[in-house]
Amino acid sequence: MKAKLGVSALVLLFLGGLWLVAAPFVVGYQPRGAAYADATVNDLWLGGSIAALSFVSLVIYAADALRELTRRGKHADA
Repeated sequence: MKAKLGVSALVLLFLGGLWLVAAPFVVGYQPRGAAYADATVNDLWLGGSIAALSFVSLVIYAADALRELTRRGKHADA
């Protein structure tokens, strides 16, 4: 149960980070072809950081889960 909650939180953080990266262009407060506004730069850095950290955490979780499955499989063969 705790694992599902943690993975769900990481997925939501990842999607939130992606939204922060896309929001200036989707919502339209960053004019096309203009120099990036401070809010756009902030959204890109913060959103990119959140998305990257949550993605890395998801990959680490998946690797650990695969490692655990492999360990259980080796004990079942013995």
